Amino acid sequence: MNHVLLIDDDVELVGMFAEYLEQEGFRVACVHNGDDGARAALGGEYAIAILDVMMPGTNGIEALRRIRAGSRIPVLMLTARGDDADRILGLELGADDYVAKPCTPRELTARVRAILRRTQATQGDGPGALITVGKLAMYPEQRRVTWDGVPVELTSTEFNLLEVLARQAGRPVSKNELSEQGLGRPLARFDRNIDVHLSSLRHKLGPLPDGRSCLQTIYRQGYQLIRE
Repeated sequence: MNHVLLIDDDVELVGMFAEYLEQEGFRVACVHNGDDGARAALGGEYAIAILDVMMPGTNGIEALRRIRAGSRIPVLMLTARGDDADRILGLELGADDYVAKPCTPRELTARVRAILRRTQATQGDGPGALITVGKLAMYPEQRRVTWDGVPVELTSTEFNLLEVLARQAGRPVSKNELSEQGLGRPLARFDRNIDVHLSSLRHKLGPLPDGRSCLQTIYRQGYQLIRE
C-alpha cells in the first residue's frame, strides 16, 4: 500500500512532490481540484491523501469534510505557515497531520512515511493482540475499536494515539511520547496536534460510570486512559 494521492491546484509544486515521492518508491496520482480529489480519495485505491487547504472552488477543508463522511483514509494536510485556524479546523474534521508550506519534498515524504508506518504497523499482529480497558476494546490487526460493544469510528491518527494510551492505561503518557509513538515524529514547539486529536477522542468515547471522560489530562505529565 504505497499509492499516494496528491490534491493541490499548484501544478508545478505537485509535479516536484510527485517526482520526489516516486524516486522514494511511491506510486503517485495527482488531482488539481477539491471535487475530483475527494472523489478519488473515496475510491479506495490509495494508502494516503495529501490535501492542500487553499484551492479555488472546493477548498481543502470542504474536500476533507467530504472524504471523512465516507472514508478513514489517512489525510495529510498542506497548510499555510502560521495559519493556525485552518490547521486546527482540519485536525478537528479528521486530518491525521499537517505540513506547513513552504516545505521540502523530503519533509513531506518523511511525514507520509511516518503516517503509513503507524497505519500499517499492526498488519502482522495476530488475533490475540486484543487490547481491553474497561468498556474499550481495540483490535490492532483490524484497526477497529468498540466501546461497550458499539463500534467507534476513528481516524488513523486517533487510533494510533488511543492504542498508545491503551497499552499504558492507568499511567500518564507525555505529549512527547504520544507524538513520537502516535504521530511518528518529535513534538514540535507550540504543536497542538495532540490536544486536538485527544479532544476528538473524548467526544467519540463513552464516559466512565461516574460521568467522567475516560481520557484525563494530568497536569504537567500528559494524558491518561483511566482504568475502571
